[in-house]
Amino acid sequence: MKYRIALERMEFHAFHGCYELERTVGNRFTVDLVITTELGDVAAEDRVEKAVNYLTVYEIVRRQMAITQHTVERVAMNIIDALYVAFPQIEHLVCTVSKLAPPLGGKLDRVSVTLEQ
Repeated sequence: MKYRIALERMEFHAFHGCYELERTVGNRFTVDLVITTELGDVAAEDRVEKAVNYLTVYEIVRRQMAITQHTVERVAMNIIDALYVAFPQIEHLVCTVSKLAPPLGGKLDRVSVTLEQ
């Protein structure tokens, strides 16, 4: 049986962007993840060590958000790569990185990029 873990609207202050000001001042970002994996013995044996631990997932995302990149596409790819290394049992992953109130010269709630692997 498969199951999904969703971590929604994790918010970070980070320094991603193509403009020097963005990399100096920073901005607010959110990350949303949907992870699909095999349930296996996680529920039957009630063993967190066999699960994709969402505390560890959050820490991985936090560390990746601290690495300044020029594009949110690269940020999302780094998150995906790091999660697959930490949890080889992940079968499918959807990662959305959003830059809140991007500096585009007008009112805009967010710009988001979604990668899926």
